[in-house]
Amino acid sequence: MTRPPRADAVRNRALLLAAAAAEFAERGFEASVADIARRAGVGKGTVFRHFPTKDDLVAAIALDRITRLTALGERLADAADPGAALLEFLATAARERQQLDLSALQGQEGAEVAAARDGLFRVIDALVGRARAHGVVRADVTGTDVVLLMCAPNDVVRYLPDAPPDLWQRYLAIIFDGLRPEGAHPLPQPPPGHATPATR
Repeated sequence: MTRPPRADAVRNRALLLAAAAAEFAERGFEASVADIARRAGVGKGTVFRHFPTKDDLVAAIALDRITRLTALGERLADAADPGAALLEFLATAARERQQLDLSALQGQEGAEVAAARDGLFRVIDALVGRARAHGVVRADVTGTDVVLLMCAPNDVVRYLPDAPPDLWQRYLAIIFDGLRPEGAHPLPQPPPGHATPATR
């Protein structure tokens, strides 16, 4: 029988994920394992016991982020206000991406991350479907549309030098207003099929 991980191992793994995310956000993906270990308060050997390569560490951060977003979406699935639930989900996703953009991982993730991403997309489909059914987003918006728009609030301010850190909130509000049915015009193209943009 497989033994559950020891409490200190679980704690060290969580510390390493948080430290690595902070280092990558500050220094980019060239941040050293030594710097990550120092920030986490552990030795380099502890890093390599949990994550044999830096790619494994980046994939673990992505999986952790996707798992947390999926759990949030599942908690919001039965919210009394489906529109507010969808907006809360998009705001959290944008905030996560603002802290650390994991788009460099796109196309390189393993099967576990890819499967988790598919699960996240199913949760988003459910949130969008419920918001559509309650008339709070336009009838022709799909879950894939929203998956693609998740990246937009931060992408739109990326090229603005010295942008305030919370400027993405302005563009999320504009995007969300565009999802509402009031004043909507027919869209010029049909919705895309299943998409797999990087998730923060």
